[in-house]
Amino acid sequence: MTSTRATLLQVAERAGVSLASTSRALHGTGASPAMIERVRAAAEELGYSPDAIGRSLRMKKTFQIAFAVADIGNPVYVEMMRAIHEVLAPHGYRVVVMTTGDTSTSTADLVRSLNSGFVDGMVISPLRTDDRLIEEIQQAAVPVVVIGRALDAHGISSVSTDSAGGIGQAVRHLKELGRRRIGFLNGPLDTTPGQARQRGFEAAAGTGHTTEVAKDFTVAAGLTAARRLLAAAPERLDAIVAANDLLAIGAIHAIRELGLSVPDDIAVTGMDDTEIGRVFHPTLTSVSLGSTERGRAAAQLMLRLADDAGQDAQQVTVGPELIVRGSTVPAAGGLTEGGRR
Repeated sequence: MTSTRATLLQVAERAGVSLASTSRALHGTGASPAMIERVRAAAEELGYSPDAIGRSLRMKKTFQIAFAVADIGNPVYVEMMRAIHEVLAPHGYRVVVMTTGDTSTSTADLVRSLNSGFVDGMVISPLRTDDRLIEEIQQAAVPVVVIGRALDAHGISSVSTDSAGGIGQAVRHLKELGRRRIGFLNGPLDTTPGQARQRGFEAAAGTGHTTEVAKDFTVAAGLTAARRLLAAAPERLDAIVAANDLLAIGAIHAIRELGLSVPDDIAVTGMDDTEIGRVFHPTLTSVSLGSTERGRAAAQLMLRLADDAGQDAQQVTVGPELIVRGSTVPAAGGLTEGGRR
């Protein structure tokens, strides 16, 4: 049988440029926008598709980057994944989404598996860390970029944010609205975000506030823990700070079960500024931790390391920002919904 598959040489001839220029243009690097458009138009006209296996063998690369998280259904990670893909795809990389599991041991095992060479690098956002995970990242055969603050001091490239400071912004916002009986709904305290957000709440709210810990960072866990939080408070709460948007939505359901309203009876804040929080009713006041910006920055770090794995580790920080919406703004007057603080 004779193959009719178009070749790279045919694309180059159709576009009227060199073979090297054609290759660069198809990968979106080292070529002008006009050249890229011209070459890709020729490729589409001929029905050309790259020989991924041959390319990988020639260049000794898989052109795959793993994105590994504990919960691939969490909307925060979905936003990060989109941003990572948008940065990497023009450079010819595919994003492979993986789950780390919820323990530092399972995460370390996954990082260790990088030695098998199935990807050219990994962007990872671990919930829990320990010495073994740090060691596996430092000794990994391919570059690893961490989204999270816990490993900044260990010579590992990372993109982090100040979630403790973000919780402080939420607490100060509620106090400015006159809320004084503020409860805190956190996720597991043995996780990096749980620890940071607990510190942030205690620093901003002081003592004497009721706190409840959910078993994980999901809506269902938030509903269960919020019921306990509301029942345990010595006086009826007038505000709840939740450690993420999913917990906040669970808290709003628990408040409604008691026949109370949000925000008139109890104001609620979340964290992560996810799409689900923006369309929920009432729309959710939330602290944005720049999920898209962190994903984009991690992908850009990965591109640099994929080109030169010997580069020094770099740390990038994305600041938190409070987005005020309907779950804290009083029905009459108050701050403009959707406002930034």
